[in-house]
This record gives sequence, C-alpha cells and structure tokens, in this order.
Amino acid sequence: MEKITHSLVPHEWTSIQHASDIAAARRSGQRLAGDIKLNDVKCGELAIIITELATNMLKHANGGRLLLTQIHADNNVGIEALAIDEGPGIINLANALRDGVSSTGTAGTGLGAIRRLTTEFDAYTPPGNGSIFFCRLWRDVVSFDLPQFGAVCVPLASETECGDGWALSFQRRQITLMMADGLGHGPDAAKAAKEAIDAVAQQPGRRVTDQINACHLALRPTRGAALAVAVLDPVAQELVFAGVGNISACIVNDDQSKQLVSHNGIVGHNVRKVQEFNIPCPAYTLIIMHSDGVNTQWDLDKHPGLAHCHPAIIAALLLRDFSRGRDDATVLVLRTPATA
Repeated sequence: MEKITHSLVPHEWTSIQHASDIAAARRSGQRLAGDIKLNDVKCGELAIIITELATNMLKHANGGRLLLTQIHADNNVGIEALAIDEGPGIINLANALRDGVSSTGTAGTGLGAIRRLTTEFDAYTPPGNGSIFFCRLWRDVVSFDLPQFGAVCVPLASETECGDGWALSFQRRQITLMMADGLGHGPDAAKAAKEAIDAVAQQPGRRVTDQINACHLALRPTRGAALAVAVLDPVAQELVFAGVGNISACIVNDDQSKQLVSHNGIVGHNVRKVQEFNIPCPAYTLIIMHSDGVNTQWDLDKHPGLAHCHPAIIAALLLRDFSRGRDDATVLVLRTPATA
C-alpha cells in the first residue's frame, strides 16, 4: 500500500449546544459523505451515528464538539467521527454499551447502535473527566491493515483557516510523519502549511533531511513555518527524526517517554542546522507530534488507560485538555505496527 493522508482533506467541526445543532451536524456529515459517494445505506448509518453521538453529548454532558473528517486509505474511503465533551464521563462503559441501559429514561440503544454500525470504534470515558468517542465508517469492506493513527487540527477561534498542517505517508517499507506550523495564523500561515504538505507528498519516500530541504525551498515564497519530519521503519523498529522550530515530538512506550529534539529556525527562511536523530521504536510505541498551540505539560500516565486507546482518542484528549486557546492547535498520533 502506498498512500498519503493529510490535514487538507475535507473536515467539519460542529459545536453541539442545542438540539438544532444535531441537524446541522447531520447535514455536514451528508455533505462529506456525498463527496466520497457513500451509498444510501451507509449515508443512513452515518446519520444514525452522528445523531446518537450528538444526542448523547447533549443529554449527558450539556454539549460538546463533534469533528467529522473524510478518510482515505488505499482505494477505500470513509468518514471519521470524534465526539468530545467535558461531562461527567461514564462509570461503566461496558454496561452503557448494552442495549436497554439508560440513565435518562430513554430506550438505551444509542451507544450500542453506534458500536454496531461503525467499522472501527473506541471510547475513553473516565468518571468525572469527560468522554471521547471515536468512530470510523468505511465505504467498502476493509481489506488492508492500516496502522492506527489519529489527528485533530483546529484553527484559532477568530480564523476560518488553520495555519497548522500534518501529513502521513504509508508505504511498503516505511511510514512518514510530517507536521508544519505556519508562522502566525490565518490564510498566509495556512498557505505555508499547505506548501509543506505538497512538498512531502511529491516524494514521501525520501530521507528526512532531504524532505526538510525540499520544504525549505518550497516555503521560500511564504512566511515560513516550523516543521518536523519523522520516518519510521517498522521492520528495523527505528525512527529517524529531524525538526526545525517549535514542533513538539515524543515517543511513548512502556510508560516511558522520550522527547525528540528540534533545532531553532524557520523553514523557508532561516534554517541553520538540520540534524537527524535515530531512535529505537519498538512495536506499539506511540509517536506524538503537536504544534505550539498545545501545551507541552501533559502526561499520559495521569490518564489511566489512555495510552491503550485508539490514537485518535489520545489526539482529541490532548487537544481538549491542553490547547492554549490563543493559536492554531494540531495533534498527530501514530501507534507503530506490530509488523511491516
């Protein structure tokens, strides 16, 4: 399989604060589904998933946010949904997923229906610390083993375009991760991030320093960006990383974390040094990258069980709980596969 996925795919954030927002979220989902030509049955299933996720947030958490994103892998396409709230959580998730269980007097089939209809499903609902639900609905039967990854990308509240960008390339012998943070925010920052994504997409199999140098040339007409690139060899279980500017990156394995080092500079304008670091990266290691719109003072150990959740849930929690709120914010998480 050879595929690149990135933050430029269509996606929509919907704030769920009122019953009318549920219909708005459904319309967003149907637009995204129409673009990738989901059939009527899948569109109906997607509508049920969105309705149940949004209704659950309203009933139990007084609202939250819903992220809907197109996903592409190999020749397959689908829709991903992330429901994020700051409500009371769920004491017994396994029980709540059973049909007929409800704390509000309803039929109690919502969460069970979500799990049955989705191709991929996970949830993190610690009591007293909100809930995050992750769902993926693929158009076709999944015939490939896609490494687990998740990403969230949100612009500054006053902007419509995000100045951050991320990209993932899945190839036969390596996985490439890239994150860019265009200087400032708004359309000019977004243009810098897009140029970085386009540069990596042209030759994702190149070595790390070559990719950063290619981005440096591509970003010269822009305001520039902080940028980091990592290339994983799943067979050798080794990660090669290099960064310029304030992209944070770390690997988490066996309850231990290691910060990856970037050098000062602005890709596109002022790159003094690009240095590659080779880091052992066993199977099931988490590779986490985020822009400076997310505070670095997080610790997965303070969230019991989170490290074992789907990477999309980890990305969503870091955005929810550690976003600075005064800049674009992006988190990308990959769990290294057991085999190549």
